[in-house]
Amino acid sequence: MSKTNPYESTSHNSGPEEEPTLKKKKLWRNLFLLNLCISFLLIGLYWVPIKMVQLESFVGSPSVNLPKEGVVPISNSNPAQPIKGSAPSNLLGTKITVINASSADEWIYFDFSRGKVVDIHDKTSLEWDLAFRRSKVISNGGATNKFGKAGLINLGSLNFDQVVDVPLDNYTPDTATKTETENLILLKWYSYNYLTHKLSAKPNTYAVKTANHEYVKVKFLDFYCTNKETGCIKMQYVYQDNGSNQFTKSASG
Repeated sequence: MSKTNPYESTSHNSGPEEEPTLKKKKLWRNLFLLNLCISFLLIGLYWVPIKMVQLESFVGSPSVNLPKEGVVPISNSNPAQPIKGSAPSNLLGTKITVINASSADEWIYFDFSRGKVVDIHDKTSLEWDLAFRRSKVISNGGATNKFGKAGLINLGSLNFDQVVDVPLDNYTPDTATKTETENLILLKWYSYNYLTHKLSAKPNTYAVKTANHEYVKVKFLDFYCTNKETGCIKMQYVYQDNGSNQFTKSASG
């Protein structure tokens, strides 16, 4: 009579029974990998052509092409225009202007006291407040011009007409980079859509202290010219010319 050895493994008895299970697991794994490959293939066949069309459309669109030399989308000689009936009766009137800053090389200078673009040959002049080059904006102060008093404050997404006054102090001046200057408040006055490759102005209102220590509230509206070229900065603003930080008619009087 044979005795069972308690130390003898019984795993060899289940070997034939485990073989079908292993085959099933291998089959399911292969089916999963096959389905995964087919899914990636279908996604590639659908997604790649769409992205190629979008890329071709983007490369050929005016949003990435500078205006040809000598072709100016708009003139910078037009002064800012008042917006009739846009603000409550007790507030100073709002003006709107479009600045052609489509040049990739030249700064375009704007003076709020005159409400128009001005010719500036020396940045140390106090005859300008903000300068534009494509989407970049600098102010007449700080590292850009040590003689200027300009700076900015981001007031957030406040309703433009609800801003009846702005802070007196703590304005951010321009700072120096390795190659030029910048104003940290206006580095991202716009939002960029990675699908359409278009810029759109954020709904923020900005307080501006001018080169001569006067106050303005500003809101950017658009970045595109009437002919769909880029670099035409459209903005609305209210300028207080008496040094007050309030934009009411009583403060102006």
